[in-house]
Amino acid sequence: MLKKILSYFYPITIYKEKSALSDELKIILYNGNYLLDTTNTNYSYGSLQKVLKKGLLKIGKTQIKEMSEILLLGVAGGSVVKTLVQEFEFKNSITGIELDANIIRLANKYFGLDKITNFNCILENAEDFIAHSNQNFDLIIIDIFEDKNMPEFLFDETFISNYKKLLKPKGYIIFNFMWIGKEKATKIQQYLSNFNENDFIVTHFKNVEHYNDLFVIQKLN
Repeated sequence: MLKKILSYFYPITIYKEKSALSDELKIILYNGNYLLDTTNTNYSYGSLQKVLKKGLLKIGKTQIKEMSEILLLGVAGGSVVKTLVQEFEFKNSITGIELDANIIRLANKYFGLDKITNFNCILENAEDFIAHSNQNFDLIIIDIFEDKNMPEFLFDETFISNYKKLLKPKGYIIFNFMWIGKEKATKIQQYLSNFNENDFIVTHFKNVEHYNDLFVIQKLN
């Protein structure tokens, strides 16, 4: 109880461990709530949750409730899963792809991710899953980071082409982008070049929660 009270004055590290994929994973108690952070960035339940919620609000609660299959590439603590279930009242299937088993263990322990009955987590590399999957999805959320860095495969034409094929007609992509460095504009251009304006509508939110750009992309047919 004392730690929870003190957390309203300053963040308190509850637990931390080394991670081969994210350098260090930390459970932080701040303003009475748990957050999942790495050394340099928030992974779940902090500013990240607000970033992805902005994309969901762009699509709209009514439209999301009518979806049947949602794919999440990069689960972390599962904050967007809880946003979908609790705030958008999504009751159908959510499939999450996460490479780091340690993250899922912490998500289950501190955030009760394994208690969400319509969520299924698959421990696999997102690139591999996309390459062999034959499922179709109404919404694909891409939220993959290694600490503050984005893996290069996220900008690979083959990877992007593969998940575009899994998107249902009129389906949506939410892509969380954060790039600190002079190549930012080039990376954005590289990514967006994969979405022809005759086939997709792209909405670009700049500087969401200071550091993130967010792309909401709708497939037209």
